[in-house]
Amino acid sequence: MAQFRMDIALMCKLFIEAPSSLWVSKSRSIRIQKQVTSIKLESYYWTVLEEIATRDSLTIPLMVNRLYSESIEAGHDLGNFTSFLRVCAVRYLALQATGDIPLDTNISIASLDADKILATEAKRVNH
Repeated sequence: MAQFRMDIALMCKLFIEAPSSLWVSKSRSIRIQKQVTSIKLESYYWTVLEEIATRDSLTIPLMVNRLYSESIEAGHDLGNFTSFLRVCAVRYLALQATGDIPLDTNISIASLDADKILATEAKRVNH
């Protein structure tokens, strides 16, 4: 039992001793479809979204607008757009971890075969 508690303590240490600046919330005012809105995310999410945008030579506002517009066109209900952005950031990191998105940030997201990546991801999720 003591070993189990030690393992848990070591696992938690990895997360609780990370810089607290990672989870500090930051708000950004972004114009989406001609309307200014405030999006509040933890700084780590903004860092990941910045990396995604930079890969395709986009600014955060431009990428957020594209994500919003293309999601609406696809028929998605974006009642909680902030949650959608968090999931985008986490999926990006997960797809990097599985090798579906290259770690090389010089390779644009737009140049990747999205259909192939989605099919591969679906196989993993459905197993």
